[in-house]
Amino acid sequence: MQFGIFSVSDITRNPVTGYTPSEAERIDATVKMAVKAEEVGLDVFAIGEHHNPPFFSSSPTTLLAHVAALTKRIILSTSVTLITTNDPVRIAEEYALAQHLAKGRLDLTLGRGNTVPVYPWFGKDIRQGLPLALENYNLLHRLWREDVVDWEGNFRTPLQGFTSTPRPLDDVPPFVWHGAIRTPEIAEQAAYYGNGFFANNILAPNFHFLPLVNLYRERFEHYGHGTKAQAIVGLGGQAYIAKRSQDALREFRPYFNEAPVYGHGAPLEYYAQQTPLSVGSPQQIIDKTLEFQEKFGDYQRQLWVMDHSGLPLAAVLDQLELLGGEVVPVLRKEMAARRSPDAADAPTHESLTKAKYGDAAPRQPRPNPNRGDNVTGTSPYQDSDAATPARYPLIG
Repeated sequence: MQFGIFSVSDITRNPVTGYTPSEAERIDATVKMAVKAEEVGLDVFAIGEHHNPPFFSSSPTTLLAHVAALTKRIILSTSVTLITTNDPVRIAEEYALAQHLAKGRLDLTLGRGNTVPVYPWFGKDIRQGLPLALENYNLLHRLWREDVVDWEGNFRTPLQGFTSTPRPLDDVPPFVWHGAIRTPEIAEQAAYYGNGFFANNILAPNFHFLPLVNLYRERFEHYGHGTKAQAIVGLGGQAYIAKRSQDALREFRPYFNEAPVYGHGAPLEYYAQQTPLSVGSPQQIIDKTLEFQEKFGDYQRQLWVMDHSGLPLAAVLDQLELLGGEVVPVLRKEMAARRSPDAADAPTHESLTKAKYGDAAPRQPRPNPNRGDNVTGTSPYQDSDAATPARYPLIG
């Protein structure tokens, strides 16, 4: 089981002090948060992708590569990588390079995002959002697994004899989670490829995402990747922790009351009871997370948002101390004790490499002048009826 935090990278006015941090201050604070997450023993740090104010994270790979240089153990991920408006060729290249820099400590969560104008900003049509997501991942999957790709689809120019560089570290692609809040086709796609499914699990009633998770589990088994219990599930969440529950409610209330994402409607106590938002003492966070395990079944990754709504860095770092020191150690023990022996372990680069190669040395791709030609866009086999690129590895 992996535990960690994720950030949506919002730059929000602190309602207590009235101060709004600059972009530079918020970026620096997020890096400090990521480093602190490793220091307190968390397993994952993830960052979102946005291309509009009030968010700063337009280039997750840049931030994650920087954090990789400052850390040694923590897995770096995205809480969303926009599979619709990013070119899958660029995703393949950028995340493979970041994977190398992180020495394998990198995976990503693909999603469509929730900002309508982002589609025309990148020349896309939101009415084609779902077909874009499905087709773009189909191509990304091939780009990371085939040395030479010939491809034609509906939403980008064709590829002929194309090799995405660098190749994934050890020829093992970064693990992919597919995130969705309402779309069964995305759960189906995750299951088809045997990838992970990440349920955002915030800003909705408790267990709202259970039908999608159950659909993914059923289809994962249908496609022969394992039993429903072995499907790879991740859950998001939100938390504010203090030593005493009364202090947590008092401290977080002004941020909750002013944050537009909470709708300025129901009071904090009601929202914390009826949604996955966890506000309280360490034991209350533990109890609520164990309830997730009970309802959703065994899962592999739990991430919390802890830096949103204008919370100052000092408060976030204090919460990370409580999360890493008092919450996660208990959850590790309790969730392991309740865990089915059939449940899958959380995927890592090491486990994926072991599954592919066993005890053999991993393949290390090297440039080969006889591979496909990315300059002219031609393949050495395009005029030959003797073979296909899949049968003839052209790198290494």
